[in-house]
Amino acid sequence: MTTIKICLGSSCFARGNAEVLSFLKNYISAENKHAKLELVGCRCGHLCGDGPNVFIDGQKYTKVTPQSLQAILEKL
Repeated sequence: MTTIKICLGSSCFARGNAEVLSFLKNYISAENKHAKLELVGCRCGHLCGDGPNVFIDGQKYTKVTPQSLQAILEKL
């Protein structure tokens, strides 16, 4: 199972992770990926200047948008 951690810190949320979180929830449901993708939140990772931040199986992705994340997920 692939674990997707989304930063729930206020800076990442202000920079766009609210939209990223909504996209991820919709993507997992629409693509029926519940058994393959685990979505979890995490506290601030102190990478605020690079946000919004998402970690997929420990790999950091910065300045994430729904569009860039979709391209990443399609390669999994």
